[in-house]
Amino acid sequence: MSRKVVKEMKATGTHETLELHELLMFKNTCLAKSAAMQQMASDPQLKSLIQQDMQKTEQHIRDLQNLLS
Repeated sequence: MSRKVVKEMKATGTHETLELHELLMFKNTCLAKSAAMQQMASDPQLKSLIQQDMQKTEQHIRDLQNLLS
């Protein structure tokens, strides 16, 4: 996400901030669940897909944290 977009989005209201916090909590839960599922998976392709999903989710979490800071 570009810095310009982030700066424009920083002017959020209370409702938007609460929504971002809720989304951040959801993404953190998804990341924890994916980590647990990856350990249980035995198929290499499935493990790879879960790893890719985890990397994207980690980026989404960083983006949300940047919006909230």
